[in-house]
Amino acid sequence: MELTSLFLGKPVWLWAIFLALVLVLLVLDLGVLNRGQREIGVRKSLLLSAFYIGIGLAFGGFVWAQLGEQAALEYWTGFVVEKSLAMDNVFVIATIFGFFAVPRHLQHRVLFWGILGVIVLRAIMIGFGAALVQRYEWVLLVFAVFLVFTGIKMLRSGHEDESDLSQNRVLAWMQRHLRVTDGFVGNRFFVRQPGRGGKLQLFVTPLFLALIVIEFADLVFAVDSVPAIFAITTDPYLVYTSNIFAILGLRALYFALAAILHRFAYLKPALAALLIFIGGKVLVAEAIGIEKVPPSISLTVTFLILAAGVIVSLVKTAPGHDAALKKDEAAERLAEKAVGQSR
Repeated sequence: MELTSLFLGKPVWLWAIFLALVLVLLVLDLGVLNRGQREIGVRKSLLLSAFYIGIGLAFGGFVWAQLGEQAALEYWTGFVVEKSLAMDNVFVIATIFGFFAVPRHLQHRVLFWGILGVIVLRAIMIGFGAALVQRYEWVLLVFAVFLVFTGIKMLRSGHEDESDLSQNRVLAWMQRHLRVTDGFVGNRFFVRQPGRGGKLQLFVTPLFLALIVIEFADLVFAVDSVPAIFAITTDPYLVYTSNIFAILGLRALYFALAAILHRFAYLKPALAALLIFIGGKVLVAEAIGIEKVPPSISLTVTFLILAAGVIVSLVKTAPGHDAALKKDEAAERLAEKAVGQSR
């Protein structure tokens, strides 16, 4: 296949540059930055997160140079949306690691292989979604309705974490059908050790179970994120590149935020509002007979919604905020009591 040939509507050389960059980042991440079983500190995680976000944003400049302003704005909007939805994924990953009691110095290994799996799974799902949208345009309206419904459901569910891994069907199936070691065996996913009768048999470790549960958790998140990005753009190149660049930094983002997840308690309502906006703009555009809401408006509204969620979270969870709030409430009760007595 020649580099100028088209693949999914774009020249092969554009795909080659993207894939080469992703490969370099993965090799750099595993082979240079995080070699061995070292715990990743918060400072290093923040620097890596900034690096990955910078790479993702810079790739939007490359898209602008090659495909134009509108394509770049759609890419940046998709990148911001996917990065924000990945933040919600961080909460679930923290729950999974806590459930399996995965040591911090082993978590980066699970996340690395988990991200490799995500890259492949997202490629399959995006390819399938692109084929559907190309053949049946009305699928976009189905995606839009689904996003609005999901956003409303997220708003009504509040801040509570409804996940209960002890009831997870995938985990229950693996525990019934696989031989699992009693504890971790270094950083290994598989190990041979004596089974029944003293014969060496292949066992999986709890680290492998954690990896599979994380992969299935991403599948669940992909059900929201893939329709969301298709509601922004139907270009497979923009859809896939924005998805992958948002996911690549997930590992560093997790270690940067794992200790302060409670500070983002109001991010979920912001993500819910974002899903409603993304789905709603597709439905509104269809209702008033326009092709789509301008990408510049989509990017601006997306940024404002997320910024509001982050700011409210940081303010509401700031040290001393609850104490000040209780003090104000106590003062109000005293004032009401005083008014009542005066009457």
